[in-house]
Amino acid sequence: MADPRDAELIKPFNGDPFTGHLATPISASDFTKAFIGNLPAYRKGLSPLVRGLEIGLAHGYFLVGPEIVFGPLRDYPEAANLGGLITALVLVLLGTLGMSAYGLVSFKQDNTSYPSANPMTPDSLRNAEGWSQLTAGFFIGGMSGVFAAYFLLENFNGVDAIFRGLVNN
Repeated sequence: MADPRDAELIKPFNGDPFTGHLATPISASDFTKAFIGNLPAYRKGLSPLVRGLEIGLAHGYFLVGPEIVFGPLRDYPEAANLGGLITALVLVLLGTLGMSAYGLVSFKQDNTSYPSANPMTPDSLRNAEGWSQLTAGFFIGGMSGVFAAYFLLENFNGVDAIFRGLVNN
């Protein structure tokens, strides 16, 4: 006869109630594991530089908008985009400095592998060389994403006209 507690959704990790683990039906689902495994930090077959480029592009691109909408220059349309550009550039630079500082204090000079608590972390990100490449990729990708978003916002009317088919021949 099955134990009535088997119907509970949240169970102790590996059946041991003394092991601390926050596995829930959401966090331990196959969909969530597949989604997280497909993020650039964990995707298989990417070099650290490409991982950094992809992460930086996404972060840089999405940092400009909130600053334009909610920043102190939001009431001045002629300056809001430039203010968003400068703020996003500074945020990407600060993120890069933080990643560099983390790499300097976490990895030894002899380039040996760093133990990670996350078993999904690729081996290329567990040493100083890989982390340095990830940081460089983040910087280049982040700056590129910021400038791409700024360009699109500054030329919004022209881009909108192209998509609407209103460009004169």
